[in-house]
Amino acid sequence: MAFGFTMMNGEQEIECQISDAAMDELAGTRGTASMARQAQFVALRDAVERIASDIYDSSPVVRGATIRIFTKHISKE
Repeated sequence: MAFGFTMMNGEQEIECQISDAAMDELAGTRGTASMARQAQFVALRDAVERIASDIYDSSPVVRGATIRIFTKHISKE
């Protein structure tokens, strides 16, 4: 499962997704209920958007592509 959101690059809207496992990893939790995902996203929004932006900036730009965040993108600091 994944949580979808968008980010903007100038006037271009970019579709993004973060896997449930990646969001839990970022929050330091496991097994968050589906009903709680939106609240979890809001609490982690700055970090999630920073990761999406970093992925976007580090990869070739493919118009219409979806930026996908997985656990491998979450730093284990």
